[in-house]
Amino acid sequence: MSQESIGPNRISATDEARRQEEYRSSVKKFDEIEDDLRTSRTFQRIYLLCLLGGIILTFLLGYTVIVGLWKSQPVFTRWAGLVIVNCLWVAMGVALWKNRKKVVSRTGELRNALQDRQTAAAKLPLDSPSGLRIYREASLDLIDQYRKSANKNRRIHNAFQGVIITGSIVTSTLAAMNEGSSQVLRLSSASLSALVGISAGVTGYFKFRERGYNLQSTADDIEKHYNASQFMLDEYAGRDDETPLPEDERLRMFARYVERLKEEQRKRELQLETSSSGNEERAS
Repeated sequence: MSQESIGPNRISATDEARRQEEYRSSVKKFDEIEDDLRTSRTFQRIYLLCLLGGIILTFLLGYTVIVGLWKSQPVFTRWAGLVIVNCLWVAMGVALWKNRKKVVSRTGELRNALQDRQTAAAKLPLDSPSGLRIYREASLDLIDQYRKSANKNRRIHNAFQGVIITGSIVTSTLAAMNEGSSQVLRLSSASLSALVGISAGVTGYFKFRERGYNLQSTADDIEKHYNASQFMLDEYAGRDDETPLPEDERLRMFARYVERLKEEQRKRELQLETSSSGNEERAS
């Protein structure tokens, strides 16, 4: 039987390979545009911070210039600094405006690339081993995404915990040192106490540690099933060593496990959101 007479719901191997190449090209283009957009947005934030810093320095230097003029002091240095800072934040404003146009343009290109990727994926036969292989390889991106989110949540949790521990120790030390009536030490202790309380409230409400643990656990489970399906381990090995599971069965079993793990992860996230809202209602 020739390749052309393989049934109405099947495609030839050549056509399937061509569609896979189109899908890989669309994914590569999407990743490149996404990376460029992420870089542009990072520069956008940097420009915005520089702009805000320049405006703040403008007000500060402007205040010193006015005070210097009223006191008849030499103001050349103040005027020069004021001019330089004004030029800085004007330049940052221009860069921010130009980069904004680039962000808008790349966002549109990313949306078009996403549509092209979805169109290319829709052309692939989902019931074929090639489509299931693509799904398995795409799970590596899901693992990387979960682990990045887990690391981010851990970093935020550790930062807040550092603030809580350090702030508590410093607050106690300042309170012990303030035997007299030092206004500076009193204000410092009050500020640190407020910062410690805010940090404790934020970590208790958003539960960064629990979110990071759940994401890391899900990523590890998906990676375990990925390796097991690839090397025919555990339940992917088959009933006995003589008759191993065919590749399409292993791929379908892997897809079922991954979808179940993703659903469990969504339920855990929803449970954390529900518990945070419930604690907030009880506190109010």
